[in-house]
Amino acid sequence: MTFAEFKESLKLDQPKPNLSVPLKALWYDGKGEWDNAHNEVDHLNDVSSSRIHAYLHRKEGDSWNADYWYRKAKEVRPEVSLEEEWEMLVTRFL
Repeated sequence: MTFAEFKESLKLDQPKPNLSVPLKALWYDGKGEWDNAHNEVDHLNDVSSSRIHAYLHRKEGDSWNADYWYRKAKEVRPEVSLEEEWEMLVTRFL
């Protein structure tokens, strides 16, 4: 799937069944469904899920919690817009 195809899939009512957990969370976030996105990764502790979790808490405005998850993902908070971070993450996990 390309980035353009992923963005196009946001018009669907449900994510495609073959999406990974990180992409499914990003899909829900792209639809404006923060709670559903968070539910996808909230119970997971792997590096990829931690990275998405960090982005979601940054978007929520909870910098302290976001930085905790960035550290768990072995990264630092990027100095880009939330939109740019979302696009970077979608591209990474595609």
